[in-house]
Amino acid sequence: MAATIAEKIFSQACDKAVRAGDVVMAPVDAAMIHDITGPLAVRVFHDMGGKEVFDPERIIMLFDHQVPADSIPAAENHVFMRRFAEEQGIYNYDLNEGVCHQVVVEKGLAVPGEIIVGTDSHTCTYGAAGAFATGIGSTDMGFVLKFGALYFRVPESIRVEVQGVFARRVGAKDFILSLIGDVGADGATYKALEFTGKAIDTMSVAGRMTCANMAIEMGAKAGIVPPDSITWDYIAARRKVERFDLAGDPDAEYAGWREYDVTDLGPQVAVPHNVDNVVDVGDVVGTKVDQVFIGSCTNGRYDDLAEAAEVLGDADGFAKGVRVIIIPASRTEYLRALRAGLIERFVEAGALVEAPCCGPCMGGAFGLLAPGEVSLSTSNRNFRGRQGSAQASVYLSSPATAAASALYGEITDPREV
Repeated sequence: MAATIAEKIFSQACDKAVRAGDVVMAPVDAAMIHDITGPLAVRVFHDMGGKEVFDPERIIMLFDHQVPADSIPAAENHVFMRRFAEEQGIYNYDLNEGVCHQVVVEKGLAVPGEIIVGTDSHTCTYGAAGAFATGIGSTDMGFVLKFGALYFRVPESIRVEVQGVFARRVGAKDFILSLIGDVGADGATYKALEFTGKAIDTMSVAGRMTCANMAIEMGAKAGIVPPDSITWDYIAARRKVERFDLAGDPDAEYAGWREYDVTDLGPQVAVPHNVDNVVDVGDVVGTKVDQVFIGSCTNGRYDDLAEAAEVLGDADGFAKGVRVIIIPASRTEYLRALRAGLIERFVEAGALVEAPCCGPCMGGAFGLLAPGEVSLSTSNRNFRGRQGSAQASVYLSSPATAAASALYGEITDPREV
């Protein structure tokens, strides 16, 4: 019987045929917790009488939101989590590796067909590796830590077929923003998005991670890219897994089927204060910016930094009066950019390059905006107060658009640089 990717993954996990709408208790292959949401999950685990976690080798722990600790409560959370990891025999990546979602994929901790949960809404990023990955609350995670399973309602799926070839300085971030603008913030609520088509097939894992990462901004439960040779080659360098076919059947029952062609797509920008408030860059060209942030689990990979550096080119530096913050998504990506000379180039241009972490994305450790200030960010959310003052404004864009705007101190079409 024809089935979507989500239905196939849950059928395999439950050892029986399941369909969208079924409620199942499914085992999880991995569970991710970090410094912000982890402490509550651990406390719930203890409140439920938990003594030993279901499998310490399948729990992924790291700190990324407030690192290094920016307050005494943050430091106390770190100590609490370190102690739990030591007691339970959990390997703790601590604050040495980078943003959780980047680290999970680049370490090969997510592979096709797996069910992975994390106490962070952007856990859906791992769908770029062909996994069913979704964010859950800390209370649910307490249950998972104890039992290694969770109740799920198998989601309906929307097939997103993307054809065409991206124009110069237009890419995955522009496409996913345009899709969010089209679907709306709640247009895919509790659905699984299947990304297919030529434009996806030719996209790097980095680009696929950008698309899967922002599935939640449409309300989706997961965003999945069917594994292909690009996926398997990427995973082969990180983990030994037998290759197999996993794709949604074209004649499966889908809740929707959307088709797009990116050939004529231009740079996109999400304007304050909602992610689905998306316009062509031309509609906001000239908007003055006080800060530009290039990084996050959405766009902090080497590909993104290289794109920003290409736009920077041989320019003397970024515009005077603009704070440019650049944060690689992981230590691995930082070292790659460092060895390629990108970090040196950014620093010479006047950027503040920080160690791998979430940075300004959640308005945490640093990079906060004052009332009336404007930020252009490559991150995934621009809600009011997301990066500081509720009277500040956050725009979202691709790394190319962000770099071009940093050069001129105002939102700029990267194709014109």
